Amino acid sequence: MSLPRAPQTSGVQLYTPAERARRDATVWTAVQGVLAPLQFLAFLVSLALVLRYLWTGAGYESATISILIKTGLLYAIMVTGAIWEKVVFGQYLFAPAFFWEDVFSFAVIALHTTYIVALFFGSLSPAGLMLLALAAYAAYVINAGQFLWKLRMARLQGEVAA
Repeated sequence: MSLPRAPQTSGVQLYTPAERARRDATVWTAVQGVLAPLQFLAFLVSLALVLRYLWTGAGYESATISILIKTGLLYAIMVTGAIWEKVVFGQYLFAPAFFWEDVFSFAVIALHTTYIVALFFGSLSPAGLMLLALAAYAAYVINAGQFLWKLRMARLQGEVAA
């Protein structure tokens, strides 16, 4: 038994002309353009607060609140990103052009959600929660890198097409 293969995008245009037109026309592109840097800013602030707590033992509440804000922004960008994919590609998730980014996004969401569940049920120590948040943040950085790479590829392909 073999695993299903993911769609390949290497050497292939990310967007057809119609998809590019839908991408450029939808408000969801602008929403993603606002949420992505906002989430990154929340990540940087939260990362600093989490590391401060781990180094000094101070600021647990601030770090926790910052993680919850970052996670809320992650959920918002995931939902609006799925809507964006539906508008541009005709399906909510796993469009061939963003298949692996979506797959990894679920790992990121799983780690952030695990943090919330562990916080709610008190199943990890404060330090354990912060280490889990760092794992979620590491996954987020990889996923953000995937999307930035695709954004760069799309821009380069757009320049070639023009």
